[in-house]
Amino acid sequence: MSMDNTELPELKTPGERRSFSSEFKKDAVARLKLTSNASALAVELGVRRNQLYKWEKQADVVSGGGKLRSPGRPPRADESEVDRLRREIGRLETENAILKKAGAYLKGLKP
Repeated sequence: MSMDNTELPELKTPGERRSFSSEFKKDAVARLKLTSNASALAVELGVRRNQLYKWEKQADVVSGGGKLRSPGRPPRADESEVDRLRREIGRLETENAILKKAGAYLKGLKP
């Protein structure tokens, strides 16, 4: 059995997100437009098929020299004070709920 020297995609560990360069995404979209089998292309590139379609949709929106990226969360510098405070309140509410559960648990352990 002979192995060719094609590069296999890196295996990711659970919880780790892989990132792809804009050049890789643009190349993948160009190849997607030329093929009739998106599933085979996705396997070859080591990505999910629906990810190829998302990149294609983003490329149609960008359709210029811009970077092919998902919109994501805006930078913290551009975030309004109200949004920052809401995020902080959510974090504090979560911490409070955890501490309440821990307190109730520890009360039950007293001899």
